[in-house]
Amino acid sequence: MNNPHVDVLIIGAGLSGIGAACHIKQNCKGKTIKILERRKAIGGTWDLFRYPGIRSDSDMFTLGYSFKPWKGEKVLANGTEIRNYVTEAAKEYGVTKDIQFGLKVTSANWDSSANQWVVEGVIEETGEQQTYTANFLMGCTGYYNYDQGYSPEFPGIKNFKGTVVHPQFWPEKLDYSGKRVVVIGSGATAITLVPAMADQAAHVTMLQRSPTYIASIPSVDPVSVVLKKFMPDSLVYKLGRARNIALQRLIFKLSKERPNAVKRLLLGATRARMGKNFDMKHFTPYYNPWDQRLCVVPDGDLFKVLKKGKASIVTDHIDTFVKDGIQLKSGDVLQADIVVTATGLDLQILGGMGLTIDGEPLHIGDVMSYKGVMMSNIPNFAMVFGYTNASWTLKADLASEFVCRVINHMDAKGYNRVMPNAEGVSPDGSPMFDLDAGYMKRAADRLPKQGPVAPWTIENNYLADRPRLKKGEIEDGVLEFSVVKTGAASKAKPKRAEKAAA
Repeated sequence: MNNPHVDVLIIGAGLSGIGAACHIKQNCKGKTIKILERRKAIGGTWDLFRYPGIRSDSDMFTLGYSFKPWKGEKVLANGTEIRNYVTEAAKEYGVTKDIQFGLKVTSANWDSSANQWVVEGVIEETGEQQTYTANFLMGCTGYYNYDQGYSPEFPGIKNFKGTVVHPQFWPEKLDYSGKRVVVIGSGATAITLVPAMADQAAHVTMLQRSPTYIASIPSVDPVSVVLKKFMPDSLVYKLGRARNIALQRLIFKLSKERPNAVKRLLLGATRARMGKNFDMKHFTPYYNPWDQRLCVVPDGDLFKVLKKGKASIVTDHIDTFVKDGIQLKSGDVLQADIVVTATGLDLQILGGMGLTIDGEPLHIGDVMSYKGVMMSNIPNFAMVFGYTNASWTLKADLASEFVCRVINHMDAKGYNRVMPNAEGVSPDGSPMFDLDAGYMKRAADRLPKQGPVAPWTIENNYLADRPRLKKGEIEDGVLEFSVVKTGAASKAKPKRAEKAAA
């Protein structure tokens, strides 16, 4: 039996993978695609995470796809709503039939002589091995390990007689009603869990080593509610998307150029929410705004449960777990029946699959990212990553559109191989993500690197990326195009333009 062959093979059926497939369906007419998904459902992150209150930390005007308006009223949608939205997109664009569920991809090898990718996987339920070949490979797996989250080695944790839960693996029937809950962490997951659990739990304590900047936003966009009365949803979506893109960029830019002013603004808003007697040390980080990702809460839900006394924040370090809770460095003991370790992610690229070129192992941490989409010296390959300082989908959309442009250009010119040529350029050592977050620091060696000059640099700026990826020159002097006769070791002289793109 021949191995199934497609024009474009996509790894992952989450927000990025479904988006990429929809873009190809729209912009690369006639191309065959296949999506390989380890899970048994569409959704990726939004299918995996099922903890209480799970929601987006980006507004749906920008987390939604460019080609599919978000019609819900919530600014920050919950996990089920996002999963349903992605599933709807797959159905609307005829993508669902192209998904192979339950297949864990284990390796991908570029075969130069055949000018194609050979991708190996295993159907986890049966152990059956499966092989696909493809002209072009897209990694749309996100950047964390689905098999394990990150949990530090907590001293004495075996002494604790209660229940320890990591949000990534939330027990379906966990009963926390009337229980004392301690949530360890201060990021987006922790600030979502605390208000979501507070009504049923006896008390919820958020234990943090250091604070995070937290901003309150409306749960429903009042402007869009009014506009929907006399405008079609598609137009309201476009207007809201443009407005929020501009606002995101403005806030990020101000945070970098005038950090003290933005800090005063954020802390002032929190002070107004919490009152003059609240100890602001719990919301005053040691770093400047947007050195780490800014967290948002809908309608100030976290602040509300804190003021009502249903929840509390403790800023301290763990000394050791004890039988009935956590002893802190200060000597205090937090009583707990349930401890939730919202301590972060274990970063992983390409879902952990091995990547080789003609059988030679390739370490992604050694390559440079070309325009944040393709990788140096890897043929017919792209990885879709979103923004870290704005909504993920903004960059994912642009990346997929750029891949479509490259594929169409190859068809028009008769090429069958493309590769960003990094000859004479060396990485500058900085990873493609520049957040000062723990999970990024722990995995810096696993991330693609940036180079010293464009197009090897990454700005994380939608307003700059949009014209470059949607309209910029394809043959820019860096992308190397070739015509390869399959089965032959030699190839035609690569086509490289003399002029670099802007």
